[in-house]
Amino acid sequence: MNKSLRIIALFICTVTSLLWGTLAAAQGLTAAKLDAWLKGYEAAWETLDAGKAAALFSEDATYRDEAFAEPYQGREGIRKYWTDVTSDQKDVNFTYEVLAVTGNTGIAHWHAELTQPSSGSTLILDGIFVLDFAPDGLCKGLKEWWFIKINPPAKGN
Repeated sequence: MNKSLRIIALFICTVTSLLWGTLAAAQGLTAAKLDAWLKGYEAAWETLDAGKAAALFSEDATYRDEAFAEPYQGREGIRKYWTDVTSDQKDVNFTYEVLAVTGNTGIAHWHAELTQPSSGSTLILDGIFVLDFAPDGLCKGLKEWWFIKINPPAKGN
């Protein structure tokens, strides 16, 4: 191969590599970014901070906590939902595992244990998130499916 062809081939390889790198960066969501978002969700839930939770979502986000119910709409709707749902919770322990990332969608398995002060019961939840992200890294759509186990307080407590 003559010198000119090698230079052209090197140039094409370099440009292709740069384009693929730019395309990968433009794809947005990565497992590391999903993990960081889930750490924020964990911090919001464990501190029962509805404002912190709402800040993880875009202004026009949807939050569907039940398959057949209407989703909560927008950051304000999500903040209100979180305020209501966490009002009878304490001692929350939330863990998760990133399962998959494809395009701007992430899937995670999560687990939470908490106490319900009104009843003294311990709740154990196990669920799945499907999360769609906007280019700015905020969640624009959350769907979750979960199971719950309720352990009543021990007699005499």
